[in-house]
Amino acid sequence: MLEMLDVNKAFPTSGGKVLDGFNLTVDEGEFVSLIGPSGCGKTTALRIVAGLLPPSSGLVFVNGKASLSPSREKAIVFQHFNLFPWRNALDNVAYGLEMQGVKKADRLRIAREYLDLMGLSASEKQFPAQLSGGMRQRIGIARALAIAPKVLLMDEPFGALDALTREYLQGELARICEERRLTTLFVTHSIDEAIYLSDRVVVMGVQPGRVIAEFKISLPKPRGAYNFRAEPAYATVREEIWQLLETQIVRAEKVAS
Repeated sequence: MLEMLDVNKAFPTSGGKVLDGFNLTVDEGEFVSLIGPSGCGKTTALRIVAGLLPPSSGLVFVNGKASLSPSREKAIVFQHFNLFPWRNALDNVAYGLEMQGVKKADRLRIAREYLDLMGLSASEKQFPAQLSGGMRQRIGIARALAIAPKVLLMDEPFGALDALTREYLQGELARICEERRLTTLFVTHSIDEAIYLSDRVVVMGVQPGRVIAEFKISLPKPRGAYNFRAEPAYATVREEIWQLLETQIVRAEKVAS
């Protein structure tokens, strides 16, 4: 469903490549997490897929077609809520559909469906300032899902939330992605979050940003139904991912010094 082929990205002011020969595939219905040290290019890769940032070279394909610009086939959820403060919850969720020219009655019906999916039916008339951080992020996820994208892109969507809200929304996201077979590319700094949510975890290295390893997560789903952290397979894969990340963090610090 998603393919990145030999993607490179350099910023003239950075003095080097942010991404170098970046290759990644995500199958239909697969949940893949990108994890790596700060500055390795995770968000850059995600923004290139979304069409918000052009690559210096390389190609991106969605469903077999070249896709280097924003399109209705892709939706992105950012770390910060990015809701319109003058729109209520319902109208925020309906925004993407409105931009696509969907008739008002139809877009409000669809928006209500996704607010209900996120457990926010009772809040449709409330404005962002009246809602908690977790509720605002659920609206952001509902807005992304409402346009029925082929690929859902998520850039640390729970990073600004408290620990309890984050864990709750991880469970909700896992449930929705499993039920709807969503093709998802997820950026995170948390090994636990990556393992909990993902079918596959892709580890990125630094200087330059690139894929250095992939881990298939064999733990049964739904992982919220049992103590997956107590499983030997969890401890093994977590340690392997951490050892790789630790090496890259040390490398980044040496380069910086």
